[in-house]
Amino acid sequence: MDMEGFFRLHDGLPREGPGCDGDVEWAVAKAGMAGAARVLDAGSGPGGDVTALRRAMPGAKIVAVDSHTPFIDTLNARFAGDPKVNGVVGDMMVQDGPFDLIWSAGAIYFIGVTEALTGWRQALAPVGVVAFSQACLFRPDPPEAVNTLFEGYPITDAAGISAQVVAAGYKVLASRPVGDTAWETYYQPQEARIAELWAAGGIDQALQVAIDEAEQEIAIWRTHRADFGYQLFVVEPA
Repeated sequence: MDMEGFFRLHDGLPREGPGCDGDVEWAVAKAGMAGAARVLDAGSGPGGDVTALRRAMPGAKIVAVDSHTPFIDTLNARFAGDPKVNGVVGDMMVQDGPFDLIWSAGAIYFIGVTEALTGWRQALAPVGVVAFSQACLFRPDPPEAVNTLFEGYPITDAAGISAQVVAAGYKVLASRPVGDTAWETYYQPQEARIAELWAAGGIDQALQVAIDEAEQEIAIWRTHRADFGYQLFVVEPA
């Protein structure tokens, strides 16, 4: 993936992964975290879930972390008037706790479930909970297009992800698939941006590659969404 073209396509978009307010509300309820005091939004992107986190946990202070500076700049501008939201450029695995809730929508993919949960253990409060979404197979033996999309990433089913949770010394409190609305909330703004870019003209090779990859991903998900998607997990140390 050409990251330069990717960021030019994505900068300014509302979110960087499938998700919706209902996912946050469900996870917070299952975690029993409505009264949480401190939350880490790990791999926050531009803050697509921050409004829902604030609504679900009105008293919580939210530290939103992403390694891409423009995403954090966008997030801090969006929540400039909210003293309970602080966007930080940094490594989502190296953050000082204790956090009552660590929320990570799609970003655990880049670390690995067992590795991320193990790394976050020291940042969790004694009764802290982690909620994350991860790429998941819904049917065995997916079509080749799905394998091509993940480029060798060891995607597994919900049972396989649960085993990775247990391997990190955690237990699953609740789990459910991320629904179609969450995916369209992610993809439709991308499609609108692509249309704007074509209308403006001047698309160079790097941006063209990013557009092609985005359109391919969207088409594969819409065609094969019964075969794969994201699974949302709420887990705590065992």
